Amino acid sequence: MPEAPAHLRHGISFREASWVWVRVAALSFGGPAGQIAVMHRILVEEKRWISETRFLHALNYCTLLPGPEAHKLAIYMGWLLHRMRGGLVAGLLFIVPGLLSLGVLSWVYASYGDVGPVHALFFGLRAAVLAVVLEAVLRVGRRALKSRALVAVAILSFVAIFLLRVPFPLIIASAAAIGWAGHRLRIAGLQGGAAGSAMDTPDSGPLPALDAAFAVEVPTHVLPHHRRILKVLAVSLAVWLAPLVVLLAWAGAGDVFTDIAYFFTKMSAVTFGGAYAILAYVAQQAVEHYHWLAPGEMLAGLGMAETTPGQLISVVQFVGFMAAYRHPGALSPVVAGTLGGLLAKWVTFTPSFLIVFAGAPYMEALRNNQTLKAALNAITAAVVGVILNLAVWFGLHTLFLKVEARSLGPLVLQIPDLASLDRASLLLSVFAAILLFRFKAGMIATLALCCLGGVALHLLGHL
Repeated sequence: MPEAPAHLRHGISFREASWVWVRVAALSFGGPAGQIAVMHRILVEEKRWISETRFLHALNYCTLLPGPEAHKLAIYMGWLLHRMRGGLVAGLLFIVPGLLSLGVLSWVYASYGDVGPVHALFFGLRAAVLAVVLEAVLRVGRRALKSRALVAVAILSFVAIFLLRVPFPLIIASAAAIGWAGHRLRIAGLQGGAAGSAMDTPDSGPLPALDAAFAVEVPTHVLPHHRRILKVLAVSLAVWLAPLVVLLAWAGAGDVFTDIAYFFTKMSAVTFGGAYAILAYVAQQAVEHYHWLAPGEMLAGLGMAETTPGQLISVVQFVGFMAAYRHPGALSPVVAGTLGGLLAKWVTFTPSFLIVFAGAPYMEALRNNQTLKAALNAITAAVVGVILNLAVWFGLHTLFLKVEARSLGPLVLQIPDLASLDRASLLLSVFAAILLFRFKAGMIATLALCCLGGVALHLLGHL
């Protein structure tokens, strides 16, 4: 009997792995932390396919570069097990449940959002999301701001994006430069730490299936191969950029589908720091530049993404849906919206495959690079300021019906009309904050209770 190829010596069949990816996708609630925890429990603890060290090493790489980290991690694990075919199946299955459920919710919102009970339900959802974003600021800040220098980077980031309207990509690039320079100049608080100590602790007991197989022989797809990587890059870039190129040639600049493809293609290249960081950029562009959404609608979409399986950044599907639904051209609004949502999701999630297939073989070269770690520490600190901007921006537009932008030299100030305070939004936001911070309620429970609160206020005649 011929010996199995090196990449199949772990004994895990492609069919068995595919069913595991279906299970992971169905349980992928709770944002990136929850999704990563599900994969860890199933792959590391339950199945013992992959070691703790290898799993965390892969997670480090997936956090390092742009894109939704849990989605990249699923692709990475599938790629380790069954090469590119495994990565494609794992990555595609990971987004299918969210794609379907968010598509349905977007249609309900667009078609029936003005109906009293439905409006009240989404009203409660928007108010709860404000507390969720504030909780994210504190959670990320506690983890990221380990020195006064990093706190200063976060403050500068907030001032730059909230008061000076500096573009998000420029903030990320500037933070990386500060981290790099700080490390080279040995500035206290800006130097890359030692390689993750806890993550380098060897696993005890017998090796998991994949690691045992790799200990005998490392398969060729895991080893860097420059010519193969160039082919992967060429194909992946063509697949990622094809919608934008076709739409530019067919519909031209200014068409809503071309704008969706261009904006989300650009956005997907700068999704550092997780979904909350990039959502500030998406919200401001979708509301203030393209006028696809009202501020409250972005919060509704964020709430939908929070309560459906998949990545939080999947809110781009809602944004694309509403943009095309309101500018359908010759298509029916529902068809246009569906295509707009699919287009936004395509150009946002496709780069994850490119990053894993092209970059994963080189991850060892990045693992202990202290200059790179210093740059990433500064980027993460800047992300705290960006998320704070998101919380303040959402808060102003959720709690006040009128917010005016006023210029004061180079500064742009957001001035709320205090008389336009929405007391119902304030009540539900405070309720959500109490649930999250005082009673440590889960996110899904908090969002559900605030939705019920919105419906109750409607029935009592307060909405």
